[in-house]
Amino acid sequence: MYRAMESERPDALFRDPLARQLAGELGEEIIRRVPKARQMAWPMIVRTAVMDEIILRVAIQDGADTVVNLAAGLDARAYRLPVPPPIRWVDVDLPEIQGYKKAALTGEWPVCELEYTPVDLTNEVARRALFARIGATARRVLVITEGLLVYLKPEDVAALARDLGAQPAFRWWMTDIGSPRLMKMLERSWGSSLTSAPFRFAPAEGTKFFEPHGWREKEFRAVFEEALRLKRTMPLGRLWYWIGRLAPKKKQEEMRRMSGVVLLERSEP
Repeated sequence: MYRAMESERPDALFRDPLARQLAGELGEEIIRRVPKARQMAWPMIVRTAVMDEIILRVAIQDGADTVVNLAAGLDARAYRLPVPPPIRWVDVDLPEIQGYKKAALTGEWPVCELEYTPVDLTNEVARRALFARIGATARRVLVITEGLLVYLKPEDVAALARDLGAQPAFRWWMTDIGSPRLMKMLERSWGSSLTSAPFRFAPAEGTKFFEPHGWREKEFRAVFEEALRLKRTMPLGRLWYWIGRLAPKKKQEEMRRMSGVVLLERSEP
């Protein structure tokens, strides 16, 4: 729904013409029901725009030949992003979600080779088999986990990182990441609405969490800074930015790292 709302603006940062039909009436109902849902649109819209930029850069400039979108949900990037047609795009999610998505997109055509792969990512055997199959036929893979890790336990994120790192062809991994401070804020705002899917992953060490498991930070985009750049910030956002500049440098960096999009790359042995 957030992507549909943004797409319908005259100054939209991106156009997702399939978003509203994917969200459906239930998506509109969720926006009405969840507290502060409309006020919280801006970071999700910024996250989408920033990830779009990184995907296109990695695909066009860095030569990725495969994109693996884990827990893809109702993401329609394979239908709307102008990636080079030779790219292979693999959407991975639960069978029920993919069944809904394919039905909603009947008659629509992706811009590149798209493979729907129904896999429960909590099943380690199935997950590793999937990664091995993709890794055997690809050379330069970008993995995406948008809106996924926050719901996983740290030990499950570590296991996923190791499984991804076991495939030499998996060169990049893009994800969103938040801090413990952000998690507490979200729990105060949305906690009562998300009891079936509590927030679990917000490492105090930030992206350094991934280093022992074969990945290191290549690029970090702070959501708040990107929101200012893209003009999609919260009310009085620029004022809060300048107030924050008065804080000590350590505090400024802590606030900057509260929420971001990170591009990880494989660590060399």
